[in-house]
Amino acid sequence: MKNVLLIGLGRFGRHAAKRLDELGHQVMAVDVDEKRVDDALPYLTKALIGDSTDYAFMSSLGIRNFDLCIVAIGDDFQSSLETTSLLKELGAKMVISRAARTVHEKFLLRNGADEVVYPERQLANWTAVRYTADHILDYIQLDGSHGIFEISVPPEWVGKTIGELDIRKKYQVNVMGTKSHGEMNLTITPDTLLSADNTMLVLGSIKDVQKHFGI
Repeated sequence: MKNVLLIGLGRFGRHAAKRLDELGHQVMAVDVDEKRVDDALPYLTKALIGDSTDYAFMSSLGIRNFDLCIVAIGDDFQSSLETTSLLKELGAKMVISRAARTVHEKFLLRNGADEVVYPERQLANWTAVRYTADHILDYIQLDGSHGIFEISVPPEWVGKTIGELDIRKKYQVNVMGTKSHGEMNLTITPDTLLSADNTMLVLGSIKDVQKHFGI
């Protein structure tokens, strides 16, 4: 469990608060909008209405006590930038800031952000891969050229084992697990048998997955 300071409770911040709560973390949130704070209260350990660019207010929060600070401000880049810089000045251990444009990402990294998330770009990448392929059910991008894909088992693979198909050598991808009726099996051996009701979790380059699975 981690202590998380979440700044900004717009749509992105509210979704982040809900998920952090589900994962069992302690979340303090800050926003200037009282209604946003009220809407997110069910997911928060504590919430304050205040200006995250105000030095005195932010100093009162004990920034050094948080394991992680998330700047989820998406509609005011100046405030996001000032908040990011102020968090680092006050001794934040880890600052994750949201970017709404590519140029924002560069400035945030230069002004104290340890990592930057760009939800619109990440969702656009996911959508492009997911919905242009008949066999891709889900996708996690690892870098510019690699990802983890949930793929339906090709008909010609049904009834065969991982070892029999020699997947790594022939297709340059690694099968990390299988999924059947919502249940994951991450214990993969050469004797793992593939069935028609399986999907596979495959790690590999986008290029190889495109080539062999017809993205």
